[in-house]
Amino acid sequence: MGIFSWLQYDFMKYAFLAVLIITPLFGLMGTMIVNRKMAFFSDALGHSALTGIAVGVVFGVENTNASMAVFAIVFALLLNQISSRVAASTDTVISVFSSCSIALGLAILSKGGNFSRYSSILVGDILSITPQEIWYLIFIFGITLVFWMLGFNKLLAVSLNRTLAGSRHISVVWMENLFAVLTALIVMVSIKWVGILIINALLILPAASSRNISENMREYHFFSILFSMFSGVLGLVISYYVNVATGPAIVILASVIYFVTYGWGRKYNLF
Repeated sequence: MGIFSWLQYDFMKYAFLAVLIITPLFGLMGTMIVNRKMAFFSDALGHSALTGIAVGVVFGVENTNASMAVFAIVFALLLNQISSRVAASTDTVISVFSSCSIALGLAILSKGGNFSRYSSILVGDILSITPQEIWYLIFIFGITLVFWMLGFNKLLAVSLNRTLAGSRHISVVWMENLFAVLTALIVMVSIKWVGILIINALLILPAASSRNISENMREYHFFSILFSMFSGVLGLVISYYVNVATGPAIVILASVIYFVTYGWGRKYNLF
């Protein structure tokens, strides 16, 4: 049995392509999420997927992906607005909305004992991805690259100092909302194959690992994407041979990388 024997199967080829597209997105977006201390935000978006499905079921929407995406965008914009207006800490506000969202989704979907139909979304199944769905990922990948090339400097300024960014004639609210919407789309498009329980880890761990050893912004982005792709591809291969779920295998590898880079950074006083 050759080391690349898994590529003889179409479902593994599609999963491999999906990993090559999704992981750079996670690595790239994760850097800004970590920079802006938005770990709870991306986690809340993942939890809101259940509510998005529930809303679609209530209104008879056949395509639950569409209902998830629409709800996630509305949810992300609502969180942005409320977080900037209330006196409580952002983490507190996000935690409250996240808890309410997932409880509401679970309550609706479990009515009549039908939750088993949707339980697969908790851990995801990247092996079920289709060629058409890969095109969706490519589309989101293209949008993310355009946004990053045109808006990265402005978004970085906003993340460092909102007041200073505003004095530079940068539309702070507009940039924050654009980033929130893009994050919501990436989370919702990929959550079916990654899973609600671990999608936040895939967004945070590569960027956090990169931050442990990076000395400038270029290294920060490079290592985050590298760690994300490495753990994604290797996790996919290991899950095939060990016969475990792909998402958890990827997260375990990403966690190992984080602890290794943490030890490396501490040893060489990089943080």
